[in-house]
Amino acid sequence: MLKVCHLYPDLLNLYGDRGNVIAFVQRCRWRGIPVEVLEINVGQPVNFNEIDFLFLGGGSDREQSLMSADLIKRKEALQEAVADGLVVLAICGGYQMLGQYYLTHQGQKIPGLGILDLYTKAGRQRMIGNVVIEVNINGEPVQVVGFENHSGQTFVGNLEPLGKVLAGFGNNGQDGLEGVRYQNVFGTYLHGPLLPKNYRLTDYFISLALQRRGLPAELTALDNRLEEAAVQAMVSRLL
Repeated sequence: MLKVCHLYPDLLNLYGDRGNVIAFVQRCRWRGIPVEVLEINVGQPVNFNEIDFLFLGGGSDREQSLMSADLIKRKEALQEAVADGLVVLAICGGYQMLGQYYLTHQGQKIPGLGILDLYTKAGRQRMIGNVVIEVNINGEPVQVVGFENHSGQTFVGNLEPLGKVLAGFGNNGQDGLEGVRYQNVFGTYLHGPLLPKNYRLTDYFISLALQRRGLPAELTALDNRLEEAAVQAMVSRLL
């Protein structure tokens, strides 16, 4: 059985982010892979070492400030699980929170968890719209689509990005990069939600989670014609 943890579903669910958990679970169940979903809110206990896929969504500034203090209390436990290969998907505010800090317009540094060596600074421009990025999945370039809406500019330094921007702004609108990958941690600005729009990425995360548990990571093939047509329709529109 795979265990999925949805952190702060009551606070962080911008642009249908909950759909990422739904897509992960459904594509497991179609293959007969049993899945348990834990929804963990502020103050509730969780053992990250027992989790196979952790999802952290995005929210408004107010909602993110509420969860920030709680998440910092979980920092050590989360760092240990990340070092052990926990598969993590963090969207927008959750992505920023995994970094070193967020620099406001006033020059104030709001500390992050420091799990990823990246930082975010407040920008003047709102970066909003549909996005296409090219992601390397098992050595194959895959076009991934999504929707971004952020003013924060994230800089990943020497870390590996999730992908290369083909259309849209990405991390900061400057370097042509989108998201980040560190071990099995994936951060991105792509809402939409991301996983229902990108079945290959969803299956990749499932495979990583199975592999970490020492289970067979080769997935049963599904009929993905409808999903592929939807991806290609967006790619054709934007490129």
